[in-house]
Amino acid sequence: MDAARTGVYGQRTMLKAIRLLSLLLILVLGGIWSWAWLGRDAGETLADSFARRLAAVTGQDGALPSAGGVQLPQGMVLGGPFSLVNHEGRPVTEQSFAGRFLLLFFGYSYCPDVCPTELGVIATAMDELGPAAARVTPVFVSVDPERDTPAQLADYVSRFHPALVGLTGTPEQVAAAARAYRVYYAKVNRPDMSQYLMDHSSFIYLVGPDGRVRALFRPETPPEAIAQAVRGQLRGG
Repeated sequence: MDAARTGVYGQRTMLKAIRLLSLLLILVLGGIWSWAWLGRDAGETLADSFARRLAAVTGQDGALPSAGGVQLPQGMVLGGPFSLVNHEGRPVTEQSFAGRFLLLFFGYSYCPDVCPTELGVIATAMDELGPAAARVTPVFVSVDPERDTPAQLADYVSRFHPALVGLTGTPEQVAAAARAYRVYYAKVNRPDMSQYLMDHSSFIYLVGPDGRVRALFRPETPPEAIAQAVRGQLRGG
């Protein structure tokens, strides 16, 4: 009988302890959520802010999602110096865009689907920004320098947005720019095709005035979401 009472008492004590720990956990998570809400960075989603602060509290060093929703390895830096030629035939470097935000996309003018779709998204995002778009330059970097001459790009970018800048260069220059942004691309030849295609990654990069990537957007990200992230970064400077 005493053993039974002891067992019941032990179960009740354990249940009380579990309830107490659950309550404490709820209070702690609620506090972190409030902290995340009040201390969000410009352009940062509430979920990203919560994850960042939870990692700080728990001492985790794992990767956190960027403002564009893509998870990057901790410490990875995207962007950097490049030397290319614009669609007017003028040499440009990253310094040509110093002090400006960029919406940057790597692709090629002969692309049958993804490139025109994503450039259309960028154009719509620029229109969504209204007057704030004056501080942003949309940029299209070709990964097909063999066919994408400045003249070819001039015609191509004019179809999407008046502010869109097309960039090309030598194969070596293009490869160096692609490495800086961790862009994958490769020529694809098939027997059933009269012209080759370029297989390539299809992210849109939001680049800050310092030349570093602030946000990374997956293909088919709504232009409204991109515009919202850009506004947040513009407020933060």
